[in-house]
Amino acid sequence: MSPSATARPRNRILAALPSEIFDALAPHLELVELGMRDVVQHQDQPITSVHFPETGWFSLLAYMENGDAAEVGLIGREGMLGVPLLLGMKTASLEAMVQGAGTAWRMDAVEFGRQVERAQVLRDLLLRYVMVHHEQVARTAACNGRHQTTERLARWLLMAHDRADGDTFAMTHEFMSMMLGIRRAGVTVAAAVLQKAGVIRYERGSMTITDRAGLEQAACECYGLVRRMQDQLLCEPVEP
Repeated sequence: MSPSATARPRNRILAALPSEIFDALAPHLELVELGMRDVVQHQDQPITSVHFPETGWFSLLAYMENGDAAEVGLIGREGMLGVPLLLGMKTASLEAMVQGAGTAWRMDAVEFGRQVERAQVLRDLLLRYVMVHHEQVARTAACNGRHQTTERLARWLLMAHDRADGDTFAMTHEFMSMMLGIRRAGVTVAAAVLQKAGVIRYERGSMTITDRAGLEQAACECYGLVRRMQDQLLCEPVEP
Protein backbone atom coordinates (compact mmCIF):
# COMPACT_ATOMS: atom_id res chain seq x y z
CA MET A 1 0.00 0.00 0.00
CA SER A 2 1.28 3.45 -0.96
CA PRO A 3 0.29 6.79 0.60
CA SER A 4 -2.02 9.14 -1.27
CA ALA A 5 -2.15 12.88 -1.74
CA THR A 6 -5.43 13.07 0.19
CA ALA A 7 -4.12 11.02 3.13
CA ARG A 8 -0.64 12.33 3.84
CA PRO A 9 1.62 10.25 6.10
CA ARG A 10 2.12 11.21 9.73
CA ASN A 11 5.87 11.12 9.18
CA ARG A 12 7.02 14.73 9.45
CA ILE A 13 9.50 14.58 6.57
CA LEU A 14 7.03 13.11 4.09
CA ALA A 15 4.24 15.39 5.29
CA ALA A 16 6.40 18.50 4.79
CA LEU A 17 7.18 17.83 1.13
CA PRO A 18 5.53 19.90 -1.61
CA SER A 19 2.76 17.95 -3.37
CA GLU A 20 4.65 17.35 -6.60
CA ILE A 21 7.67 15.91 -4.75
CA PHE A 22 5.52 13.76 -2.50
CA ASP A 23 3.51 12.46 -5.49
CA ALA A 24 6.73 11.30 -7.16
CA LEU A 25 7.80 9.45 -4.01
CA ALA A 26 4.44 7.88 -3.14
CA PRO A 27 4.48 4.98 -5.67
CA HIS A 28 7.81 3.81 -4.26
CA LEU A 29 6.70 3.78 -0.61
CA GLU A 30 5.39 0.59 1.01
CA LEU A 31 3.79 0.47 4.45
CA VAL A 32 5.42 -2.23 6.60
CA GLU A 33 4.81 -3.49 10.13
CA LEU A 34 7.45 -2.94 12.81
CA GLY A 35 7.50 -5.72 15.37
CA MET A 36 8.99 -5.19 18.83
CA ARG A 37 12.72 -6.02 18.77
CA ASP A 38 12.82 -6.52 15.01
CA VAL A 39 16.25 -5.56 13.66
CA VAL A 40 15.82 -3.65 10.41
CA GLN A 41 19.38 -2.40 10.04
CA HIS A 42 22.41 -4.50 10.91
CA GLN A 43 25.73 -3.07 11.98
CA ASP A 44 28.42 -3.24 9.25
CA GLN A 45 25.91 -4.58 6.72
CA PRO A 46 24.68 -3.00 3.45
CA ILE A 47 21.64 -0.73 3.77
CA THR A 48 19.02 -2.07 1.37
CA SER A 49 16.13 0.26 2.21
CA VAL A 50 15.17 3.41 4.10
CA HIS A 51 12.26 3.71 6.54
CA PHE A 52 10.05 6.69 7.37
CA PRO A 53 8.27 5.76 10.63
CA GLU A 54 4.55 6.45 10.95
CA THR A 55 4.02 4.94 14.38
CA GLY A 56 6.49 3.32 16.74
CA TRP A 57 10.19 4.03 16.72
CA PHE A 58 13.68 2.64 16.18
CA SER A 59 16.53 2.54 18.65
CA LEU A 60 20.03 2.99 17.23
CA LEU A 61 22.48 0.74 19.04
CA ALA A 62 26.28 0.79 19.11
CA TYR A 63 27.77 -2.63 19.92
CA MET A 64 31.08 -3.20 21.67
CA GLU A 65 33.51 -6.06 21.06
CA ASN A 66 32.23 -7.89 24.17
CA GLY A 67 28.67 -7.82 22.88
CA ASP A 68 27.41 -5.02 25.13
CA ALA A 69 25.27 -2.39 23.43
CA ALA A 70 24.29 1.18 24.22
CA GLU A 71 21.64 3.32 22.62
CA VAL A 72 22.91 6.41 20.82
CA GLY A 73 19.69 7.68 19.25
CA LEU A 74 15.95 7.30 18.64
CA ILE A 75 14.12 7.66 15.33
CA GLY A 76 10.36 8.09 15.18
CA ARG A 77 7.90 9.88 12.94
CA GLU A 78 10.07 13.00 13.00
CA GLY A 79 12.74 11.35 10.86
CA MET A 80 14.12 8.62 8.68
CA LEU A 81 16.22 5.51 9.13
CA GLY A 82 18.92 5.35 6.46
CA VAL A 83 20.85 8.61 6.86
CA PRO A 84 24.21 7.05 5.82
CA LEU A 85 22.83 6.62 2.27
CA LEU A 86 22.15 10.34 2.07
CA LEU A 87 25.78 10.97 3.02
CA GLY A 88 27.17 8.62 0.37
CA MET A 89 27.68 5.56 2.57
CA LYS A 90 26.34 2.12 1.64
CA THR A 91 26.72 0.30 4.97
CA ALA A 92 25.46 1.00 8.47
CA SER A 93 27.76 1.53 11.44
CA LEU A 94 24.87 1.08 13.92
CA GLU A 95 22.11 -1.45 14.48
CA ALA A 96 18.50 -0.29 14.29
CA MET A 97 16.11 -2.22 16.53
CA VAL A 98 12.38 -1.61 16.79
CA GLN A 99 11.74 -0.40 20.31
CA GLY A 100 8.16 0.74 19.80
CA ALA A 101 6.06 -1.49 17.58
CA GLY A 102 4.22 0.27 14.76
CA THR A 103 4.46 0.96 11.04
CA ALA A 104 6.83 2.67 8.62
CA TRP A 105 6.97 3.64 4.98
CA ARG A 106 9.80 1.68 3.35
CA MET A 107 11.62 2.61 0.16
CA ASP A 108 14.29 0.69 -1.75
CA ALA A 109 17.74 2.18 -1.23
CA VAL A 110 18.51 2.49 -4.95
CA GLU A 111 15.20 4.24 -5.65
CA PHE A 112 15.78 6.51 -2.67
CA GLY A 113 19.08 7.60 -4.22
CA ARG A 114 17.34 8.38 -7.50
CA GLN A 115 14.68 10.47 -5.79
CA VAL A 116 17.23 12.44 -3.76
CA GLU A 117 19.24 13.19 -6.91
CA ARG A 118 16.08 14.23 -8.75
CA ALA A 119 14.62 16.56 -6.12
CA GLN A 120 16.83 19.12 -4.41
CA VAL A 121 13.98 20.09 -2.07
CA LEU A 122 13.86 16.51 -0.74
CA ARG A 123 17.60 16.50 -0.21
CA ASP A 124 17.48 19.85 1.58
CA LEU A 125 14.75 18.67 3.95
CA LEU A 126 16.60 15.44 4.69
CA LEU A 127 19.78 17.38 5.44
CA ARG A 128 17.83 19.43 7.98
CA TYR A 129 16.86 16.18 9.63
CA VAL A 130 20.50 15.03 9.61
CA MET A 131 21.33 18.14 11.65
CA VAL A 132 18.49 17.40 14.08
CA HIS A 133 19.61 13.80 14.48
CA HIS A 134 23.24 14.83 14.93
CA GLU A 135 22.18 17.18 17.73
CA GLN A 136 20.25 14.36 19.42
CA VAL A 137 23.25 12.00 19.27
CA ALA A 138 25.65 14.69 20.49
CA ARG A 139 23.37 15.66 23.38
CA THR A 140 22.95 12.00 24.31
CA ALA A 141 26.72 11.65 24.66
CA ALA A 142 26.98 14.81 26.77
CA CYS A 143 23.96 13.87 28.87
CA ASN A 144 25.27 10.38 29.62
CA GLY A 145 28.52 11.84 30.86
CA ARG A 146 27.22 14.72 32.94
CA HIS A 147 23.68 14.20 34.23
CA GLN A 148 22.21 12.07 36.97
CA THR A 149 20.46 8.80 36.16
CA THR A 150 17.01 10.05 37.15
CA GLU A 151 17.35 13.09 34.86
CA ARG A 152 18.56 10.90 32.01
CA LEU A 153 15.72 8.43 32.46
CA ALA A 154 13.18 11.28 32.48
CA ARG A 155 14.71 12.67 29.29
CA TRP A 156 14.63 9.30 27.58
CA LEU A 157 11.01 8.62 28.62
CA LEU A 158 10.00 11.99 27.17
CA MET A 159 11.65 11.07 23.88
CA ALA A 160 9.83 7.74 23.85
CA HIS A 161 6.53 9.43 24.75
CA ASP A 162 6.94 11.83 21.81
CA ARG A 163 7.11 8.85 19.47
CA ALA A 164 4.45 6.65 21.09
CA ASP A 165 0.72 6.66 20.38
CA GLY A 166 -0.73 7.34 23.81
CA ASP A 167 0.61 7.59 27.32
CA THR A 168 1.24 3.85 27.82
CA PHE A 169 3.83 1.83 25.93
CA ALA A 170 5.75 -1.42 26.36
CA MET A 171 8.96 -1.12 28.34
CA THR A 172 11.14 -3.35 30.51
CA HIS A 173 13.98 -2.76 32.95
CA GLU A 174 16.25 -4.70 30.58
CA PHE A 175 15.48 -2.31 27.72
CA MET A 176 15.87 0.79 29.85
CA SER A 177 19.19 -0.51 31.14
CA MET A 178 20.42 -1.01 27.57
CA MET A 179 19.12 2.36 26.42
CA LEU A 180 20.81 4.27 29.25
CA GLY A 181 23.96 2.14 29.38
CA ILE A 182 23.64 1.45 33.12
CA ARG A 183 22.95 -1.54 35.34
CA ARG A 184 19.36 -2.64 35.91
CA ALA A 185 19.67 -1.76 39.60
CA GLY A 186 20.29 1.87 38.62
CA VAL A 187 17.19 1.87 36.40
CA THR A 188 15.11 0.41 39.22
CA VAL A 189 16.17 3.18 41.61
CA ALA A 190 15.60 5.97 39.05
CA ALA A 191 12.20 4.61 37.99
CA ALA A 192 11.16 4.37 41.64
CA VAL A 193 12.05 8.03 42.18
CA LEU A 194 9.94 9.12 39.21
CA GLN A 195 7.07 6.87 40.21
CA LYS A 196 7.11 8.21 43.77
CA ALA A 197 6.98 11.73 42.32
CA GLY A 198 3.82 10.72 40.49
CA VAL A 199 5.07 11.40 36.96
CA ILE A 200 5.12 7.78 35.75
CA ARG A 201 3.49 4.47 36.59
CA TYR A 202 5.61 1.44 35.88
CA GLU A 203 4.25 -2.10 35.92
CA ARG A 204 5.95 -5.20 34.65
CA GLY A 205 6.64 -4.60 30.97
CA SER A 206 4.50 -1.45 30.76
CA MET A 207 5.28 2.25 31.23
CA THR A 208 2.63 4.98 31.61
CA ILE A 209 3.37 8.70 31.60
CA THR A 210 0.97 10.11 34.20
CA ASP A 211 2.27 13.70 34.45
CA ARG A 212 3.99 14.95 31.32
CA ALA A 213 4.71 18.43 32.72
CA GLY A 214 6.20 16.94 35.86
CA LEU A 215 8.36 14.57 33.83
CA GLU A 216 9.69 17.52 31.83
CA GLN A 217 10.64 19.26 35.07
CA ALA A 218 12.45 16.12 36.24
CA ALA A 219 14.47 15.85 33.03
CA CYS A 220 17.72 17.68 32.28
CA GLU A 221 17.89 20.53 29.77
CA CYS A 222 19.04 18.20 26.98
CA TYR A 223 15.51 17.14 26.08
CA GLY A 224 14.25 20.68 25.55
CA LEU A 225 17.28 21.74 23.50
CA VAL A 226 16.88 18.91 21.00
CA ARG A 227 13.10 19.21 20.83
CA ARG A 228 13.24 22.94 20.10
CA MET A 229 15.81 22.44 17.35
CA GLN A 230 13.71 19.65 15.85
CA ASP A 231 10.59 21.79 15.78
CA GLN A 232 12.44 24.78 14.36
CA LEU A 233 14.17 22.97 11.50
CA LEU A 234 11.40 20.56 10.53
CA CYS A 235 8.59 23.12 10.74
CA GLU A 236 10.25 25.66 8.46
CA PRO A 237 8.61 25.65 5.00
CA VAL A 238 10.49 24.00 2.15
CA GLU A 239 10.44 25.67 -1.23
CA PRO A 240 9.85 23.63 -4.41
